Amino acid sequence: MAKRIPEPTTPPRERAFLVGVEIYQQKTLLSLPDSLAELALLADTAGLDVVGETSQKMDHPNSKTYIGSGKVEELKALCEETLAQVVIFDDELIPRHQRELEEILAPNVRVMDRTSLILDIFAQHAHTADGMLQVELAQCEYYLPRLTRQWTHLARQAGGGGGRSGGVGGVGLRGPGETQLEVDRRQIRTRISRLKKELEKVSGHRQSSRAQRKRSKIPTVALVGYTNAGKSTL
Repeated sequence: MAKRIPEPTTPPRERAFLVGVEIYQQKTLLSLPDSLAELALLADTAGLDVVGETSQKMDHPNSKTYIGSGKVEELKALCEETLAQVVIFDDELIPRHQRELEEILAPNVRVMDRTSLILDIFAQHAHTADGMLQVELAQCEYYLPRLTRQWTHLARQAGGGGGRSGGVGGVGLRGPGETQLEVDRRQIRTRISRLKKELEKVSGHRQSSRAQRKRSKIPTVALVGYTNAGKSTL
C-alpha cells in the first residue's frame, strides 16, 4: 500500500522583489547595498522569499512613481520574470507613489515600503495586550491616508437620494449618501480613537505595576536587540 504524503500545513512564502533608491546629496546611515541587505533580512523575517533587487541613483524622487519611468518599466519586466508577488521599497512611499506603481505593475503585485514591512513584522511578534494595541494603532494611522478608490467595494453607496428623486436608500438610510471610502475612513478614525483610549488604560496599569516593583526593590533587566537577533531564544 502506497504511503500517503502529508500535505504542507503552512502556506507558501510569497516572492518579494526589493527596490532601493539613492538620492544624491542626501546623507544616510547605511550605504545603498547595506540598506538593501538589511531590507532582505527584514523581508525574510516577515516570511517572504526575496527573488531579486534593483536600485537607482537620482537627484530627487519622481513625484508620481518615486523612481523614474524607465526604471518602472524595468521593474515591471523583472516582476514578470521572477514571478514576484510583492515589491518592497527601501524608503517610505507616499500614497500616490504606491497607487501609481500598483496601477502600472501587474494586477497581482502589491507595493509595500519599509515602514509597512516593519509594521507587519511587529504584528506577527506582538503577543502582549499593549503590544498588539500599539501595533494596530500604528497600522491604522499608516493605512488611513492610503485608502484609495481603486478598491472594488468602494463603488458601493450607503444611502442615496431619497424622497421624490427615487433614491434606493432604505428607511433611515436616505440622504446625501456616503461612499464606502468615506465609511472606511470614518471607521478607521473611530478605531484609532478607541485604541488610544485602551492604550491609556493599559499605560495606567503598567505605571501602577512599575511603581509596585520599585517599592519592592525587584531588579529590572532590559534586553535590547535587532530584529531576528535571538532575543526570544535567550
